[in-house]
Amino acid sequence: MPSAGLQAIVLCGPGASLSTFTSNPEEFPKALIPIANRPMVWYPLDWCYRMGITDITIIVPKSSAKAIDAALSRDPHLTTLPLPKADILAPESLAQNSGTAEILRIPEVREAIHGDFLVLPCDLICELAGESLLEAWMIKQAGLGRLSSSIDSRGPHTSFDVEQSRQRGGLGVWFETKAEGSTKREETDFIITAPMNDAREPTPEGSLVPHIQRLIYSTTADTLKDIQEETQDFPLRHSVVAKHPRARVLTTYRDAHIYLFPHWVSQMVARNKLMESISEDVVGWWAKATWQVGLPEKLGLQEVFNPEVASKEPQQENTIEPRAVLEGMSTTRKGESNPQSQTGQSPNIDHANRKLSIPPFLAYVQPRDPQVPLIRRVDTAALLLFVSLRLAKLNSVEDVGRPEASPWSHICKIAYPDGVAQKTTINKSDCLIAENVTVESKAIIKESVVGANCHIKTGARLTRCLLMDGVVVGEGCHLTGSIIGRRARLGSKSILSDCEVQDGNVIPDETEAKNEKFMVFDGLDASDAEGEEEPEGGDILVE
Repeated sequence: MPSAGLQAIVLCGPGASLSTFTSNPEEFPKALIPIANRPMVWYPLDWCYRMGITDITIIVPKSSAKAIDAALSRDPHLTTLPLPKADILAPESLAQNSGTAEILRIPEVREAIHGDFLVLPCDLICELAGESLLEAWMIKQAGLGRLSSSIDSRGPHTSFDVEQSRQRGGLGVWFETKAEGSTKREETDFIITAPMNDAREPTPEGSLVPHIQRLIYSTTADTLKDIQEETQDFPLRHSVVAKHPRARVLTTYRDAHIYLFPHWVSQMVARNKLMESISEDVVGWWAKATWQVGLPEKLGLQEVFNPEVASKEPQQENTIEPRAVLEGMSTTRKGESNPQSQTGQSPNIDHANRKLSIPPFLAYVQPRDPQVPLIRRVDTAALLLFVSLRLAKLNSVEDVGRPEASPWSHICKIAYPDGVAQKTTINKSDCLIAENVTVESKAIIKESVVGANCHIKTGARLTRCLLMDGVVVGEGCHLTGSIIGRRARLGSKSILSDCEVQDGNVIPDETEAKNEKFMVFDGLDASDAEGEEEPEGGDILVE
């Protein structure tokens, strides 16, 4: 029987999409990249603590564990989080390219999951109140007759009917990518949702319940495109439309990778070795299992929900072919037909005696409203800049007081006023200047975030920039829309627009560049770089 408490699992990946700033993950992994002068992992941790979850485990590659553990003990933002301190788990078998579902199968991770659990990415920024999300999930589960729940001073707690304890549903979150801060080629998902039967019941003002729907299909836009190119067909049964006539197809939303899972999900993932991704495989197959005949049995849900019955029967390893399952969904596919689609059931299953009732996977689909809380995955440089600049506009605690300030507000906008010389211009309303920053005279800083221990020399101009800790900006530099990595040095009179500069890089005087990445490649001699074509993506090789 799962624990009555809810625990959180925070997954910290390698940060391949932020490679300019994560070239040395042993020293500076993605989870420590600063967003508005706080380590990235601070945001999901703070979100958990504020909703009352204190049982938190951070899953990290072994190579990054030392750096993250040190940050939890020394970083001034992480050390001020409530107790108990989050646990760090760095399994030996966890690789930099391990899939999210593969992580849940690692023995140490399975052992750490002892009840219902919340899965989060380390790059999550979520202004939506976590307790509101939990409340909506609990209300919907109670409406399904599977859950009684409460949120009190101890945090979220759930209690279950014994007979139904293995058949609780899950919940995910999807946000609109075309809202403020949308970026070109931002990852999107293809999802189909259907309203709940009780959607018209009255709910308290501000409740998320009206926006909770059943998820009936989910995949990434790229995967859907691949399937359509391979099969020349749209992989969906007409029976699904007949069953859910009010279904909605959404193509501009993205999975926030916030998952509320019942404990049995860890058992389902353990049984299905081909599940690699939580988003595509665990959630995607679960959604299809609520309507696709035979899929629950292929996923081994009969054994998960009824272990007493399963223990009396021969055990077979589940071998689901992902592509076959997807293609088998279509009733209009030309060519050779799928045996499962002909019979309506999979072989060796007595459906008359083993009819399964699969609990739904629910989706909170954020409404299209300019005033909705910010939800983002900060997994690209463009989003890192956008989110940091947006948070820099929040009023400080010093200006409005703690009760009125955002949970993400800093104590003050300029942490070290004595370091700012006379005759400088800093727009406090949209800037954030960290501790021990020196700003020399005639410098101009607008809509920018400057990390600790930076030095902005005379006449420098920063507009819409993010500077990480220890950056030196030379005299007369003009920086626009750029992200500068830790301890980088920019030569005097350099002009950079929409650029990324790797940690520790030294940019020569009077450098002019636009849309470039300045990266150092270890072991590259100047003779090797000569005559070599510029790498794809506009990277500049620096010896």
